[in-house]
Amino acid sequence: ALEVQKTVKACFDFSVPLVARGRGTNTTGAAIPLNNAVVLSVERMNQIYQTSKADRLCRCDSGTLNGDVQRAATEHALMWGPDPTIADYSTIGGNIACNAGGPRAVRYGTTRDNVLGLEFVTGYGELIKTGVTTTKGVVGYDLTRLMCGSEGTLGVVTQATLKLIPKPSAVATLRACFRDIESATAAVAAVMAQPEQPGALEFMDSDAIQLAQNFLDTGVPDGSAALLMLEAHANSDSLPSAISALQKAVSNPGLLEFRVAETAEDATNLWACRKALSPALRTLAPKKINEDVVVPVSRVPELIRGLGEIGARHKIRIVTFGHAGNGNIHVNLLGNPTDAKELAVMHTCLDEVFRLVLDLEGTISGEHGVGIAKRPYVAWEIAENALTLMRQMKNVFDPKGILNPGKTLP
Repeated sequence: ALEVQKTVKACFDFSVPLVARGRGTNTTGAAIPLNNAVVLSVERMNQIYQTSKADRLCRCDSGTLNGDVQRAATEHALMWGPDPTIADYSTIGGNIACNAGGPRAVRYGTTRDNVLGLEFVTGYGELIKTGVTTTKGVVGYDLTRLMCGSEGTLGVVTQATLKLIPKPSAVATLRACFRDIESATAAVAAVMAQPEQPGALEFMDSDAIQLAQNFLDTGVPDGSAALLMLEAHANSDSLPSAISALQKAVSNPGLLEFRVAETAEDATNLWACRKALSPALRTLAPKKINEDVVVPVSRVPELIRGLGEIGARHKIRIVTFGHAGNGNIHVNLLGNPTDAKELAVMHTCLDEVFRLVLDLEGTISGEHGVGIAKRPYVAWEIAENALTLMRQMKNVFDPKGILNPGKTLP
């Protein structure tokens, strides 16, 4: 932390832009330096100082890998809630910067819900400690949650105290296949409206299903237009009833098949198909615009229907999958980047996607962040008076504007 302080203070004194970087896995350009900035890598700040079963917390450096935290927690039958797809490569600091989530966020929340306290360096080189080591605490303003999702524009995180939770003793991987998208989205709403909350609830449209099948044939029934992957989290005694409750919730006239993974290998294969989707999209088109929009769960059917209409109108292929349990759908616009006209149509299409999401009372980013890519759209979602307040806050934390300039706020 002292080295970080000295580096930030030197940048402050000479008004040099500075970008903090973990492993650079962000997809919106938040970790890309602009205008000859200094890049401050926390990659080697990767020590885990404490893992407490009694207090259910882990204290670690910001450069620690998510996967290393998970492995340390598992030794105490605990886990950290956020589980981005690249957990074995993304850092805790990066997870905090983007308020990362993942499939388990539907049950356990995003990073913001699972951080107790932080240590960070402001834009003028001051080391600040925020938060608590308890699960309750209301003294002062909640600077800890403010830092989560700030993309390195308010401070450089050096250390974090993470809230750990008991690891479920029994997990079942489930798959429900549907004859049409409407039936699948109706099942999502039904699952989230009943008491037995899934540990994960993922949606895949027909194109995503085919990509998954190309990666590994898992026997999806013919005629499946949409698919839900679920996890039931419980203890050994209550797992059968948890599975039964989820099966009942997804059982509507459009259900073609409900399957429970019978072995650990089956479960691993089902998740491998899901995690292979994003890179596999390159086989359909040379370029994708990948957005992680979120709408209220009750409005997911309207979102999926509207995306179909936008794609058909512009003749742009749109593939959807993602974390349907909290309305977080990954919208992939596919096209040819060497065709200037097609690329322009893709961006026009993207504008309509964001307008649709906001009309449905959603948000343009659930977990990828804003960075450079979504910066032009922030003012579509946030009112000018709120943006003014945010700029004033930014000025307090970073009076010279040296921290990750050109990101997040328009």
